Amino acid sequence: MANTNLQFKTNYDVHSKIEPFYKGGKVQISKDEKYIFCTCGSRVNVLEISTGKIVHCVEHDDQEDITSFALSCDDEMLVTASRALLLKQWDWRQASCTRSWRAIHTVPVASMTFDSTSTLLATGGCDGTIKLWDVVKQYCTHNLKGSSGVVHLVQFHPDIKRLQLFSSSLDCGIRLWDLRSSQCVCVLRSHYSAVTSLSFSRDGGTMVSSGRDKICTVWDLKSREAKRTVPVFEAVEGVIVLPENKALSQIGVKSKDLHFITAGSKGVLRVWEASTARCIYTHTPPSTLNSVSEDEEEEKEKDDDDNPRTLTYLFHLPASARLATVTAEHNILLYQLPGFTTQQQFVGYSDEVLDVKFLGKGDSHIVVATNSCQLKVFELLTNSCQILYGHTDTVLTLDVFQKGSLFASCAKDRSVRVWQMDSDSGQARCVARGSSHTNAVGSISCSRMKASFLVTGSQDCTVKVWDLPEDFSTTGSDIHHLTARATEKAHDKDVNSVAVSPNDKLLASGSQDRTAKLWSLTGEGTVGLLGVFRGHRRGVWAVCFSPVDQVLATSSADGTTRLWSLQDFSCLKTFEGHDASVLKVIFVSRGTQLLTSGSDGLVKLWTIKSNECVKTLDAHQDKVWGLHANRKDDKMVTGSADSHISLWVDVTGVELAEEQAKQEDQILKQQELSNLLHEKKYLKALGLAISLDQPHTVLTVIKAIRQRENSSDLLEKTVLKLRLDQKESLLRYCVVWNTNARNCQDAQAVLQVLLTHLPPEELLQYQGARTHLEGLIPYTERHMQRIGHLLQSSMFLNYMWQKMRVAGASSGMDQDEEMDTTPLAHTQPFFVIAKEEVKGSGDERRDEGDDSDSGQDEDPNLSVKDEEIDEVSASNKVSTNGRRAENGASTKTNGNHHSDSEESSEEEDLDEDEKGQTTVKVMKRLLGYNVRVSPADKDQHAEHRRPASGDKHPGGFTFLGPLAGVTLSMQQETDRQLGNGDNKDNSRLCEYQLSAAQY
Repeated sequence: MANTNLQFKTNYDVHSKIEPFYKGGKVQISKDEKYIFCTCGSRVNVLEISTGKIVHCVEHDDQEDITSFALSCDDEMLVTASRALLLKQWDWRQASCTRSWRAIHTVPVASMTFDSTSTLLATGGCDGTIKLWDVVKQYCTHNLKGSSGVVHLVQFHPDIKRLQLFSSSLDCGIRLWDLRSSQCVCVLRSHYSAVTSLSFSRDGGTMVSSGRDKICTVWDLKSREAKRTVPVFEAVEGVIVLPENKALSQIGVKSKDLHFITAGSKGVLRVWEASTARCIYTHTPPSTLNSVSEDEEEEKEKDDDDNPRTLTYLFHLPASARLATVTAEHNILLYQLPGFTTQQQFVGYSDEVLDVKFLGKGDSHIVVATNSCQLKVFELLTNSCQILYGHTDTVLTLDVFQKGSLFASCAKDRSVRVWQMDSDSGQARCVARGSSHTNAVGSISCSRMKASFLVTGSQDCTVKVWDLPEDFSTTGSDIHHLTARATEKAHDKDVNSVAVSPNDKLLASGSQDRTAKLWSLTGEGTVGLLGVFRGHRRGVWAVCFSPVDQVLATSSADGTTRLWSLQDFSCLKTFEGHDASVLKVIFVSRGTQLLTSGSDGLVKLWTIKSNECVKTLDAHQDKVWGLHANRKDDKMVTGSADSHISLWVDVTGVELAEEQAKQEDQILKQQELSNLLHEKKYLKALGLAISLDQPHTVLTVIKAIRQRENSSDLLEKTVLKLRLDQKESLLRYCVVWNTNARNCQDAQAVLQVLLTHLPPEELLQYQGARTHLEGLIPYTERHMQRIGHLLQSSMFLNYMWQKMRVAGASSGMDQDEEMDTTPLAHTQPFFVIAKEEVKGSGDERRDEGDDSDSGQDEDPNLSVKDEEIDEVSASNKVSTNGRRAENGASTKTNGNHHSDSEESSEEEDLDEDEKGQTTVKVMKRLLGYNVRVSPADKDQHAEHRRPASGDKHPGGFTFLGPLAGVTLSMQQETDRQLGNGDNKDNSRLCEYQLSAAQY
């Protein structure tokens, strides 16, 4: 069983990708021989030769395919043409378009080229016209007409003094244009098929042309006649004239006569002597030697168009003495002269990736099977590629032996091949081959303990076991021939997958007949059926043994993955989550987790014990056929039909460490915040709380500031010292706080500072400022209404309290008892009652005692309840007659003192009113609302007048809340209800007391 200390994987991350960069079209190499420019749909990709990586990319905004492009000879300017009939000039190093103009051609541009001075640009269109552009002065200089059909080739004479342009179109002739007269001087006719390439001698007097009519023609440009016609016996796509001053005797160049190299449909490079029309050297790629039988080779030669080795471009790199070729399968190969040794290989487009496996010592390479007959071995460090030839039809699947240097492949050509990679050089070669299936071989599995045998499953419904020789150390190019030691008809339909158990004693197979079967492998060469796994509703795509348990995993086209017991063949678990067929399944984390890939382009990580999907990885746009984990179990590689290969790295440990570090940092910052609050460093505390993005913590800091003395000034100084981004965050937090009545006072206090000291232009530049202000207005108005209602209720209570004290003082109470009129302590007043003389029936008297303050509870939604009235009534304590005089004196003294504090409170109250009433108006003005301002408000804001200490407000009640100031006069109403004199009727007093509480 797995180790109990094993850590489950939780996530993978893409470490690197191998993506397509060339899907056909034009290819050009820079003059400094450092970069390869190639088209890929609507992009031109720039490949750095030294690293094999895409370093730059230019793409048309309109997503139109690029039909042609040209790089200037000084490597500074890139011009592209698209199907939108636009020409764009690029600074390709910065990937920026510097200029674009209409191509004037009525149909897309098919070819273009620069002259040697990088001044003139020639474009050949599909409309049969050629246009020349001065890219410096930015105008069209020539419009050459006369070509028939698509002009697929344009090329300047290397000597710019001649001002000659060569072109070729569908009439198979080569037109020579004199740019001085804008006339066609002559038409060179020798080819009977499309002319594909032109190459000039060093002196410019001789030209060699190649065509798909399997000939090359040597032209004398002085007489404008053909000097020699060289039959090449293959469709030629590229021709290069060899330099005369180079020592090339190694490839048969022994004279100073004109020699040239051709590349064509057979995929070989040939060196020709022009004077004798004789081939003096032929280079065949080493990987094709003895890899195909003679019959297969003859069959391939009959149809060169289908040959994947066909060369479509040939370039000469004179500075480094190299040749570059481009194949029909979008591979780019670099050869070193004069030995034609292969230096580098780049795979431009892999088409569908059908399988991928880790390979080599330390899993340093991957081997990829694509929708072709070639195998590609990539070195992960440099992305350099080795292309392996051998199969004659599409390779379907791969498997690697335990040591990692030996691997096997099978293909539609009904054969199986074994390959060996040299651990020192990294070069792979075919060492064994077997062929006895009668249909395509779609699955293969290697032995696990040692490289002794392999098993294949075919579309002919059979399973074969192949014995391997003990030693593959062959000399030369000899290939072992494999023979099948056992053949068994395993299923009724195609065998999609086979797997060998870790002990090499069992074999599992999965088929399109919706079943998986378990077989025994014996040393006697027989395969015996042990049991059948039934339960899938569609064909089984993959089978895999657990490395630690007697369990088999299968994946099916019904979208499920199942675990089966090898003891009783019962289904143990079913994993559902893919929306389409599950194509591959493998065990990871020592058999405790599964990785599956599906037709939906997703890779899912499952934990077997909990039967849940831990992570879904999305990096592909099409079916994920290939899925493999390395031996260390910390990486995996996936290959998809979208031609992308992704290398994934297990980041579980990294994410866990990051999470722990984040938690530790959070704890430290929280402690630092507590220390700052304790030390009363509010500015740093507020900035730290905002950086933590914790609105509740920021609110705590704001509350702490507002509890200090001179809280308004302190809050103002603190908020205004914040950075711009911190003020934006603070405004965003205020919107949330303002929705809660409990925190609205803190939000309004911050808003008052922001709206008062920041200009509207700056506020509106905040991200989402308009939305925030629109969200603040309705809640602010709601809070004003709520506290207004609370004020009215509290006003009745306060008035009744005053009347109760007056009635109690003048009623027939016992002489030794007196009502306690001490103000309620430890409360913050919501309002203040202005003193006035109360007139009686014949004499004047002043209220004795203090005004009772209505305390503010922690919740602003608190309203006046019956319990509060009971508490107020309970405060009327009975005292002895001897204490009445002392209490009376104390009451008068407290009353005078409270009267003085009321006058100062009234001044603060009006100032709060002035600030609070403008909050909503300022926000509405910021949003462009029409706000009417009364003349009284204008006078009040203009004069900034405060009431003097001697001013009286008869019957006035002033609200001191942070939202708005509300002054209400209730004298007339209360006089009407209670009378202007003493009210000694206790029943009537209780009645009004109850009505006030209910209100």
